[in-house]
Amino acid sequence: MGKSKWVLDTAHSQVDFSVKHMMISRVNGTFQRFSANIEADPNDLTTADIEFSVEVDSIDTRNTDRDNHLKSADFFNAEQYPYITFKATEITRKDDSSYHVTGDLTIRGVTRKETFVAEFEGLAKDPLSGNEKAGFTVTGTINRKDYGLVWNVALETGGVLVGEEVKITVHIEAARG
Repeated sequence: MGKSKWVLDTAHSQVDFSVKHMMISRVNGTFQRFSANIEADPNDLTTADIEFSVEVDSIDTRNTDRDNHLKSADFFNAEQYPYITFKATEITRKDDSSYHVTGDLTIRGVTRKETFVAEFEGLAKDPLSGNEKAGFTVTGTINRKDYGLVWNVALETGGVLVGEEVKITVHIEAARG
């Protein structure tokens, strides 16, 4: 098939995260605005060029006060650092449809190497547009403190209000460009 450009279908893609709250439950959220530059052979991602960008100001946890706090200098500092970015630097095959995608993740001006698991979900022809589409699910976990997101409150019962570990799930649908 060969390597070609793929255009992100944002109506059928999403960027989600979850983090522990009060040591007993999870808060889930999503980013509403994001973009990607993808050049790849979906049957062999090892040669792919992938860049992903998320607009911090588009964070949505279904709670306006919490969203505003997350955008503030206590957390993402969206005014000074409006984007979270990821650029793949190495992609290795795990099995027939899974890959380890390592790259530079930048949050709040801090760049670190992170590795995510990408699952190739398959190819299909869109019956409405006629475009060939590819689907991927990307998952991973990061430590928010590694990126300067250190705000927290100690709990009377021990532990902290906001967990350090952030689980990330990205669903991507892209059309051959």
